[in-house]
Amino acid sequence: MPRRRTASSSGTGELLQTLEDLTNRILEGIKLQQARVELAAALQRQVLSAELPALAGLQVAGRYAPARAGLDIGGDWYDGFLMPDGSVGFVIGDVQGHDVEAAALMGQVRTCLRAIAIATTDPAEVLQRTNDLLVAMDSELFVTCSFLRFDPVTNELADARAGHIPAVWATGDGCCDIILNDGGLPLGIYAGESYPSTRRVLTDVGAFVLLTDGVVEGPGYPIEEGLAQVANLVIDACRTDPNELAARVIKVADLTGHSDDAAVLVIRYGGLQQQWQGEG
Repeated sequence: MPRRRTASSSGTGELLQTLEDLTNRILEGIKLQQARVELAAALQRQVLSAELPALAGLQVAGRYAPARAGLDIGGDWYDGFLMPDGSVGFVIGDVQGHDVEAAALMGQVRTCLRAIAIATTDPAEVLQRTNDLLVAMDSELFVTCSFLRFDPVTNELADARAGHIPAVWATGDGCCDIILNDGGLPLGIYAGESYPSTRRVLTDVGAFVLLTDGVVEGPGYPIEEGLAQVANLVIDACRTDPNELAARVIKVADLTGHSDDAAVLVIRYGGLQQQWQGEG
């Protein structure tokens, strides 16, 4: 004789069905998040895969490290490319956020910078035009970055930054500086923003190290300490191979707790005499 289904067994069945539905939803959410992370990582790999330019007397190397959590990916990048007037452009940047949207915007900003550099190679103008374009796109994210232009004929390096952290500069005679020249707001906030630039003629031997904040700042680790750590490394190794120096600098992120992704771009120059020249 079959057993009659009681109210208790019916309630248990409904509970099990609810748990199964919740489990399936959680698994679907996990798969979706994994897919988003994989897509962001693929977009970032594509951006970072471009070969960096090398000229006589100038060597360049870059490094990238994802966040330790593995989910915070997609915001940081670096780039280097030849420009129509024979100069070379270098950029490092950080898009607000760490997801597919940040990775997609990163690719768009990289393309914008390269396209605008066809019309003008002045760092201040490149950032200004890129900023106005991003504002017109009405993106909800903003971007910090530094743009540098090196002229191999005059050995002049011009740079401008948009809300980005300072670069570190060291020379072979033992001088080292954290470059705190004025900059403008991050890209994509207000149209018409201006970006002061600084120009310097490079001589002798030295290195510029461009960073994102994931290298030098973390939970309980102030940015000043991180920049000081990088400065110590650069001043001791500015005559070494840029790949080796970039590898050393990216390890500073391990001291910070590495809660963010991190990028480093090393520009090493040699055989050149040193002058300063500021431009507002």
